[in-house]
Amino acid sequence: MVSPAIALAFLPLVVTLIIRYRYYFVLFYRAFLVRVWQDCATGLSREERAFQYVLTNATPGDPDSILEAFDQWCSKVEFISNIGPKKGKILDRLLMEQSPMTVLELGAHCGYSAVRMARCLPLGARLYSVEMDQRNATIAEKVIRLAGFDDDTVRGPSLKMHCTVDFVFMDHWKKCYLPDLQLLEGSGLLGKGSMILADNVLFPGAPNFLRYVRKSGLYEWRIHQATLEYIRGIRDGMAELVYQGIK
Repeated sequence: MVSPAIALAFLPLVVTLIIRYRYYFVLFYRAFLVRVWQDCATGLSREERAFQYVLTNATPGDPDSILEAFDQWCSKVEFISNIGPKKGKILDRLLMEQSPMTVLELGAHCGYSAVRMARCLPLGARLYSVEMDQRNATIAEKVIRLAGFDDDTVRGPSLKMHCTVDFVFMDHWKKCYLPDLQLLEGSGLLGKGSMILADNVLFPGAPNFLRYVRKSGLYEWRIHQATLEYIRGIRDGMAELVYQGIK
């Protein structure tokens, strides 16, 4: 049994830790506790609940309305790790500056980033979107079609991709960033000047990926400093790489 005097002595430390890590507690509550409760209460996955909200609150055929509905749900209802509106503006700017004709997305999740990218692409461009979870892939396709993009603009991965890709967006499992980057290098899908944008490289983090990029000499690169989507106070960033080719 801990005496009141000892408990009182530790109180300032406990309060300090709570204040310092308050945003992480908020993230744990919104991303895990609320999700578990809602999974049990509704019988639907978090992604299915998000889609139902978007379906009810967004305007079909309006990509910006789709994104706004997602942002509202993720910031006010439940947390989903989309790129979000703040980091999304960086993605928008890079796409408009680069005007890529062939884009590859690794990690479609609910379709938020695919919709965000598709609306910034030049006429005739094509986005290939990959999502390994079949349930999420189904939802992503519904969201993409709801936004008004057909199969000529956004489609699933193709085994007939013999050309290089101009732009790659990574937002899937962080531990897969490095092996997938090396797979892209080895497959010949990256050409000189191809751009790769990788989200969440600081939180949850992709240290092996960043270490490889620094040491490989194959890329010009920079980190776009930001905060975690929908949770202020947690430092994050996106890595922008420009492939220089094998030297």
